[in-house]
Amino acid sequence: SNNNPYASFGATLARDEEQNLWSTPHDVTHTEADDDRVLYNMIVVRNQLDKDSEEWQKLNYDIYTLRQTRKEVRSRWKHILEDLGFHKEADSLLSVTKLSIISDSQNMGKARDILLKLSEETNIFPTSWELSERYLFVVDRLIALDAADEFFKMASVVYPKRAGGERVDESQKAPQ
Repeated sequence: SNNNPYASFGATLARDEEQNLWSTPHDVTHTEADDDRVLYNMIVVRNQLDKDSEEWQKLNYDIYTLRQTRKEVRSRWKHILEDLGFHKEADSLLSVTKLSIISDSQNMGKARDILLKLSEETNIFPTSWELSERYLFVVDRLIALDAADEFFKMASVVYPKRAGGERVDESQKAPQ
């Protein structure tokens, strides 16, 4: 009924999920970074299509896949941060908004180098992943905490790359 304050609760959750481009509900920072704009544009195009169409189904699958990939990458980073002892701080270290700033402009070059090195020498990012600006801020925070090199070493152990760039299967990794 119209007097029930919870009547639209499910619709609100669905709408929030639709606008949740990263992984945090009510994230007002979406469409700020290039990768967010790509996802946002995919959602806009999908929403203009007929739900029964093949194009809608393909876009819906692509959107779901991109979101799952982002969650997987974030989970990998969180796992390493927790292994390094940042149990309580992991979520805040990974939280990036449009209000986030680089702590020291002199760290920018080093942060880019480490992020590129992580991309090239580990499998912390999937092979098709384009580097996200968000992780530049995370690496900057790790540099400020003097933990960036340890993070890279841990990522190299937990998510190693083979010589041909292949991902090491979880069952093939040496026990830690």
